[in-house]
Amino acid sequence: MENTGTIFLVGAGPGDPDLLTLRAARLIEQAETIVHDGLVSREILAMARPTARLISVAKQRSKHTLPQEEINALLVREALAGRDVVRLKGGDPLIFGRGGEEAEDAKAAGVNVEIVPGISAANGAAAATQIALTHRDASSIVSFVAGQCKGLSDQNWSGLAGAGRTLVIYMGVKTAPQIAEKLMADGLAPDMPLAVIENAARSDMRVVRGMLAGLPDLVTNEKIKSPALIVIGEVTARDNVALTQTALEAAR
Repeated sequence: MENTGTIFLVGAGPGDPDLLTLRAARLIEQAETIVHDGLVSREILAMARPTARLISVAKQRSKHTLPQEEINALLVREALAGRDVVRLKGGDPLIFGRGGEEAEDAKAAGVNVEIVPGISAANGAAAATQIALTHRDASSIVSFVAGQCKGLSDQNWSGLAGAGRTLVIYMGVKTAPQIAEKLMADGLAPDMPLAVIENAARSDMRVVRGMLAGLPDLVTNEKIKSPALIVIGEVTARDNVALTQTALEAAR
């Protein structure tokens, strides 16, 4: 096993190369083999050396270049052949990035794994939109959930959203009607404010706002496409107030 390579599970953040960690940037620039998701921006991939081998394992809903099991096997196969592999993921590898699954399979095969964290989609979206996910006057709890997963209807989301709480939903565009129905059935007020953030922290970022009961129509009418985050809670209304106050002060 002396000639076995290392698998580096690297978070590429929300897409802006300036938001990469120094460790991530160095690994990308030095890598000979990069296995990357579809959410990794072209600007970040352009940082790779010209001779680097770039392998795309882009995923879309119900349409995967490779099933996850085959991605795991690919990473292990490359490492066992003596090659270091940079597994480049949008956001952070351990927040809905399946980094845990890939690390488990690699370690089971005797392959060394190093995990390099990245700015998650939620953190990037919060900074880019200036929506504070926590606020002393509005929210002391933040929850992250996946809106596209097995057994969505059977999951218990009670208490994850409401007064004093913020709920961030990843991968919820396609299941927006079920999400709204589920949360209201659990007692969340239909007029709870929310924001849908498309392409968070990128040059083409878009933010649309509404209320929980109108979420399905909002996604449909605004033609929201993935990647997008749904942020539900009072904090999504506070930033409007803050920006308005700032604008008024500047006008004076």
